[in-house]
Amino acid sequence: MKRTLLFALLLPWASHAADADFTLRVKDHRFQPAEITIPAGKKISLSVENQDSTPEEFESYGMNREKIIAGHGTVTIYIGPLSAGRYTFMGEFHADTAQGAITAQ
Repeated sequence: MKRTLLFALLLPWASHAADADFTLRVKDHRFQPAEITIPAGKKISLSVENQDSTPEEFESYGMNREKIIAGHGTVTIYIGPLSAGRYTFMGEFHADTAQGAITAQ
């Protein structure tokens, strides 16, 4: 009984588990690195750390993700599994400089 209850309580967390972890930083209104490669067909955890004092928004139409990162804040975005391909993203608050891409292969 106890084991079943524990499993039931942990099941929602399992849906957020990622196969791999990646990190992006926002500095001077630019994503660093601007491009990352992830495994296709796997769910990943993307930690985005904003080193600027102003907020930024991670936005990707192709990955259907949108998340605001407070100045000096960090967020985790779960992505995928993605089919092989290139998926662009931008910082909506500084779209002229904050641009990048994720390549799934």
